[in-house]
Amino acid sequence: MTDNAIVTENLTKVYGKLTAVDHVTLNVASGTVFGLLGPNGAGKTTMIKLLTGLTDMTEGDASVAGFDVRRDPMHVKQRIGWVASEVILDDDFTAWENLWLQAKLQSLSEWKERAGDLLDYFGLKDRRKDRVKTFSTGMRKKLEIALALLHQPEVVFMDEPTIGLDANTRHMLWDLITGVNKEFGITVLLTSHYIEEADALCDQISIIDHGKIVASGSPTALKARVQSDFVEVETSEAVDESRLRSILPALFATLKTDAIRRINVEKPSLETVFLDITGKRIDQAGADVPDYRKFYATMRRARQ
Repeated sequence: MTDNAIVTENLTKVYGKLTAVDHVTLNVASGTVFGLLGPNGAGKTTMIKLLTGLTDMTEGDASVAGFDVRRDPMHVKQRIGWVASEVILDDDFTAWENLWLQAKLQSLSEWKERAGDLLDYFGLKDRRKDRVKTFSTGMRKKLEIALALLHQPEVVFMDEPTIGLDANTRHMLWDLITGVNKEFGITVLLTSHYIEEADALCDQISIIDHGKIVASGSPTALKARVQSDFVEVETSEAVDESRLRSILPALFATLKTDAIRRINVEKPSLETVFLDITGKRIDQAGADVPDYRKFYATMRRARQ
């Protein structure tokens, strides 16, 4: 295993007039959980498609698990797993049959012992003969991760794996991701627009906005960039920002208290880091981009 599981240099993807990924340079250390944090439409999923060879690069270079993505795509695919945001299981198959199908798709001959061990690890051994349509959301996610690990990959890509999940299932999945990373020594590249998720799980984070990496570092180091608290004031009528800054120490003496609707004080966090760099909150930055994955997840739950 190489020191860096993923390396990119000036990685770029252009669709017509849209630059979805803009000269991204990354180094992801082997055996770590790396977070790509950004709003909807920032380029996170496109990054994964480039790194897994599902879409061609416009410019730049990338290597995964020691192999060049452009020159050796099949060697890369043999060494990676992918947990998508959408459900990829066959509901009419049992858990074991889903694993069998995955083994067939990857031409694995010796897979049964590994599959049994994974079902045991994820607490699904007793449900191996049950159809997936009877599984809870949490059980489905466990089985999806088992499928991604069946061929013993070195790197696993998780594209917004908790999108559309309730809080309890999301935290359960956090524990699974941490456990898989530590138990199997697998490098995990996780994309997310959930601030608390990246903070809780990732050893290193790169913040991406409009296809560009705007900041990188550990969660602690990134939060240290913001040297003071953020004060957010909501007023009943427009107030010039420069005036507000100048009068902030004497805010209550200057503005009528009934004109102040809300004051919010935030300690340095990944949210304030994004706000400091881009001038927007992460949910505001992607508000104009429809999140179809969350829609699909919601529709699937509605049908059950």
